[in-house]
Amino acid sequence: MRQFATKTMSEAPVTSIEGDLGCGVLLLCDHACPGLPQGYGDLGLSPDHFTRHIAYDIGAADLTRRLAALLGAPALMTTYSRLLIDPNRGADDPTLVMRISDRAIIPGNARIDEAEIEVRRRRFWQPYRDAIDAKIDAMLRTGPPPALVSIHSFTPIWRGRSRPWHIGVLWDCDDRLARPFLEALALEPDLVAGDNEPYDGALQGDTMFDHGTVRGLAHMLVEVRQDLIAEKADAESWAARLEGPLRLSLERPDAHVIKHYPSRAASAAELRSLREIRS
Repeated sequence: MRQFATKTMSEAPVTSIEGDLGCGVLLLCDHACPGLPQGYGDLGLSPDHFTRHIAYDIGAADLTRRLAALLGAPALMTTYSRLLIDPNRGADDPTLVMRISDRAIIPGNARIDEAEIEVRRRRFWQPYRDAIDAKIDAMLRTGPPPALVSIHSFTPIWRGRSRPWHIGVLWDCDDRLARPFLEALALEPDLVAGDNEPYDGALQGDTMFDHGTVRGLAHMLVEVRQDLIAEKADAESWAARLEGPLRLSLERPDAHVIKHYPSRAASAAELRSLREIRS
């Protein structure tokens, strides 16, 4: 696994990979990097913490870049660590800024107050969410409604237990991408794919909920086990492996229409209110 030193970063909180706005898919990588912005030091952590899954999704950035190249698709990736603030959590989620992650206390977050959370939300969380909306709007002006695919990775061992899955496909109630993708993966006998494993895809306020469920865009979150993509070459091999199943999902006509589904994470009234705010 490649190692990262603790470092501060001064670039914008979002990296944009250019692609065909009419291609019908937007790739997202919520936890792409382990770095921290200037002014935050190391949050009181030693450098080795920034090589772990608590800081970022190992291998996900390389997987996203290669998939974007193969599909000719645009992509958006964060440039800061999830230890600062988690772009894949809702604005009011209690885990938006983690004080403890996988039994590791984050000293720089342990006594954080609401004022500092709001600063981080405004400076680092909101720009990423705004960039997603802006890219979706640009794609809607250019071509068919885009499907959203969020790329993540998961640690092979969680709290002492090995995880058997090679890949997980997370979804809520909209199965337009997830079902055909899982069906294609099932044709590979050596591949263990999790259907809403190792996590459940229904989470109010996360990236897929806010930009997929609320807007009526087809979407899914794909998790690959970190030991399988920790090296760049392995991540790129997995991108090639996933390209075919992903293209099959994207070829479905209903993957490119706006269609509103219910959610297991929100009531019908909550969804209706959120959609009215969007309109």
